[in-house]
Amino acid sequence: MQMDVMRIGTRGSALALAQAHETRSRLMAAHDLPEEAFEVVVISTSGDRIQDRPLSEAGGKGLFTKEIEEAMLDGRIDIAVHSSKDMPTMLPDGLELSAFLAREDVRDAFIGREAAKLTDLPDNAVVGSSSLRRQALIRRSRPDIDVVMFRGNVQTRLRKLHEGQVAGTLLANAGLKRLGLAEVVTELLPAEAFPPAPGQGAICIESRIGDAPVKAMLQPINHHATERALACERAFLATLDGSCRTPIAGLATIEDDRLQFHGMILTPDGREVYEIATQGRISEAGDLGRAAGARIREKAGARFFDGWS
Repeated sequence: MQMDVMRIGTRGSALALAQAHETRSRLMAAHDLPEEAFEVVVISTSGDRIQDRPLSEAGGKGLFTKEIEEAMLDGRIDIAVHSSKDMPTMLPDGLELSAFLAREDVRDAFIGREAAKLTDLPDNAVVGSSSLRRQALIRRSRPDIDVVMFRGNVQTRLRKLHEGQVAGTLLANAGLKRLGLAEVVTELLPAEAFPPAPGQGAICIESRIGDAPVKAMLQPINHHATERALACERAFLATLDGSCRTPIAGLATIEDDRLQFHGMILTPDGREVYEIATQGRISEAGDLGRAAGARIREKAGARFFDGWS
């Protein structure tokens, strides 16, 4: 069954629109449909409007999805396109993550104004980041650096950097590539030492549970390996009750039918770190993530989460 017009909900930033347009292009190719068969609907979210304080103080990462999900539940849109790392582990009743596009580069990119590499910045340099994970990892590698809150979309952060507000900043390389801005990167940070946020680099598509026409449209563009990797990472995050208040990193990689996972939790100052590595069959992705979360929680102890979450 085919729909007349599929309405694609998205935030209005340049990156969000690029991701919505990529999803539309894949659907057009999969179903041999013209662009007119899709309508991109821009929805302003609380996360976009709140710029004066950290998201952890304003309500968490769900601020980037709340209004879009409301539009889907009341029928104004048919699907929503998100950055997977922005998605809470608990979704509203009636909604599900129904497809994932093939994952882009998972690494964080450093864009330096005073030095090309993070480790080469002068003593006590100022680096901007809105991510508690990135802030903690920066402090872990360079305790002398002054890390400041750095809100705004990609273009806003780059403008602040070039205005001299900070000596450097970190952004997801996947987003920079999707915006055609890969040339601004001065250093790509290795995922082994600087692990990404769960879901980083992956576009996910949210829809209503039981919407058969939408499910049929999305099935051909779903990337199975990305879906399984994200099942592991999101299960790890959910087991830790991960939120914007907790520095958590996690990356699942897949080769053939095997999945390898590396997880990390840190205190915000980067001084206390717990890591875990595990592997298993791709069919066990969710169980592997949950087990890794339970083990790292046991290693860190309740005090760790009571103090920082």
